[in-house]
Amino acid sequence: MNKLEKLLRKISEKERKLLKEIINKLIIGKVEEMDIKKIKGTDFLRLRKGRFRIIFHYNKNNVIIDSVKIRNENTYK
Repeated sequence: MNKLEKLLRKISEKERKLLKEIINKLIIGKVEEMDIKKIKGTDFLRLRKGRFRIIFHYNKNNVIIDSVKIRNENTYK
């Protein structure tokens, strides 16, 4: 079982639906109202929505999602 599957089992159905909507918006490019910032010293970006953090980067106009986490003190390490 990978980390994303484990996370999805841990969260509620409502949170799963929210996470799916966020990821879909990110993939299709509707990011104007999202809280996205570049992570210092890297090419990665961070999308923040509630307690979720999505770490991603762009590769030739494609979005590559590197991790999806629930915010804690180790999220960006």
